[in-house]
Amino acid sequence: MPQTAHKPKPVDAAKPLNDSVEPRRAGEPRFNLDLLDLSRLAIIVMGVIVGVTGLKYGRSIIMPVLGALILAITMRPLQRYGRKLYLPDAVTALIIIAGFGGLLFLGVTLLSAPVGDWVANSGDISTKIKQKLSSLDAPLETFRELSKALGGGGPAVSLETGFATFAQQALGILSPAVTEFIVFFGTLVFFLVGNETLRKRTIKAMSSREDRLSVMRVWNDMEEALVRYLGTVTMINIGLGIASGLMLWAIGFPSPLAFGVLIFCLNYIPYLGPAIFAIVLTGVGIVAFPTIGGALLAPALFVAIATVEGHFITPSIIGHRLTLSPFLVFLSVAFWTWLWGPFGTFLATPLLIVMMVMTEHLRSSGEKSLP
Repeated sequence: MPQTAHKPKPVDAAKPLNDSVEPRRAGEPRFNLDLLDLSRLAIIVMGVIVGVTGLKYGRSIIMPVLGALILAITMRPLQRYGRKLYLPDAVTALIIIAGFGGLLFLGVTLLSAPVGDWVANSGDISTKIKQKLSSLDAPLETFRELSKALGGGGPAVSLETGFATFAQQALGILSPAVTEFIVFFGTLVFFLVGNETLRKRTIKAMSSREDRLSVMRVWNDMEEALVRYLGTVTMINIGLGIASGLMLWAIGFPSPLAFGVLIFCLNYIPYLGPAIFAIVLTGVGIVAFPTIGGALLAPALFVAIATVEGHFITPSIIGHRLTLSPFLVFLSVAFWTWLWGPFGTFLATPLLIVMMVMTEHLRSSGEKSLP
């Protein structure tokens, strides 16, 4: 028998395709937040506020602990090498701590001589700076008159701060508190000794094999990313220190070796470290050279070197190894600097890397394999 073709029923455009979904009434907003959504949003906002407040007031404990953990994680390749030599973790940890302390002592020794001379001659240095900057009196007076004309009633800026006061304030900011140093050192030592045991216990604490694999992947990827980043930055800082030291030596700048060590240390602090170094070069140049032009030569050359390093060398090297958004790096530096000061600036990029690794694993899906 010939089969009759069934004609499709016409679709009523005014009737919704799914009867269970009610059409939007006239005048009703497209996105309607109910009370449950608002409650969740309020809980998230309150959680963020409580978390930031806890980080702010727990600075003396949380900051040195995080710094020690990040440094200890980057030392794990040395620990694995020590195990290949049949060295116990405690012995390897002591060797690492001794090497780290030796490098720190060497850096302090190289910097102590010029800093001691500057502090001892702070009175003469302050007088020389005032004399060199006397040419700026007329522009500053014009600026003060303009401020008064515009109604600015704020106090005038004074350039008569002594070098000794500036040095004391700088050392007070850069020198960690005794309690924070003890917490940092204790966390570093004990984590280096027992991190493998902690890692195994954390993995075994997971209930399923899939969760264990996830923890192993997060741990391994976090360690690899931190080691890769800090190792690469260390090599770049060594090159920047050598280039800056040679540049300062070539123009006759005092203590070029000490300043090379200083920029090696300061360049671990994104944005803020090179800026501090340029200011220091300007101050020392004003004292060491007879003219303002000669004083500004060293900071100008350093800015050129730092620009090449920051915009070409570092992105080309780190960009192939880690995908870090400059915008996120800037926001991380701004947030952690506001929260914890200069040490927070140092921790900003490593903490961003840790958060990116964890976020990537939370979003990842698909077949899981043993790391």
